[in-house]
Amino acid sequence: MSMVNVDNVTKRFGKFTALDKINLTLNEGEVCGFIGPNGAGKTTTIRILMGILQATKGSASIFGQDVWKNAVEIHKRIAYVPGDVNLWPNLTGGEVIDLFVRLRRGNNKNRREDLIRRFDLDPTKKCRTYSKGNRQKVALVAAFASEADLYILDEPTSGLDPLMESVFQECVMDVKKAGKSVLLSSHILSEVEKLCDRVSIIRQGKIIDSGTLLELRHLTRTSISVKTARPIEGLAQNPTVHDIKESPSGIAFSVDTEALGALISHMSQFEILSLESTPPTLEQLFMRHYE
Repeated sequence: MSMVNVDNVTKRFGKFTALDKINLTLNEGEVCGFIGPNGAGKTTTIRILMGILQATKGSASIFGQDVWKNAVEIHKRIAYVPGDVNLWPNLTGGEVIDLFVRLRRGNNKNRREDLIRRFDLDPTKKCRTYSKGNRQKVALVAAFASEADLYILDEPTSGLDPLMESVFQECVMDVKKAGKSVLLSSHILSEVEKLCDRVSIIRQGKIIDSGTLLELRHLTRTSISVKTARPIEGLAQNPTVHDIKESPSGIAFSVDTEALGALISHMSQFEILSLESTPPTLEQLFMRHYE
């Protein structure tokens, strides 16, 4: 079942087109990575989904309801963490967490306490004394302590140290196991690679690629390191083979992923002694689209 549906959405600010006919789908129980550099249109898309901005053209729905007309109803079932959290300066972190959890009809005190402990947050301090990282922790604890069906996270780990990033990743995996859906906007590619089932890449307001990591990896190259008993003939002439480097330990090169099977069977004629194959990383995919 589709939880989020963005259909040909365009958003203009005066003459500037921030989003140009974008499409995005998030299914139940899925973690979808929404990646792109700063200024690509990620936050604008999320603000449209949150009912903060109205799309110029196209339609967007969450739980089958229009995000602009039914924002109040939708918000009861979603937890949202922005990339830069502003809190009420005179409330304590604990009071803010309780307020947000009550708004989403959650009352699991044990979960709240467990998250505060895991994120190493002092909930008794006033929000005005918190660093950026601690304000981010308040928003994350409030989100994950809530009984939400959909988590919309916009650069949620900005300001967190690596230890807290790993706690965040555990929390995302927990809600996924519980069958919830997560839309994760990020430019930390390793985070997306660990957590997401599907990825959409946005560039200058356009979605330039979407699919599972497996599907997207077909579009790029696999790194191979091989040692054979006899020199491999015809490697340099093969149009699917790139960046050949020879060393005493063998030959290293990259190959178009769809040609991998044919190439391995060709190399086997020369008696393979050792072979290492490394699939492309999300970073390589991303850079290929941005070059």
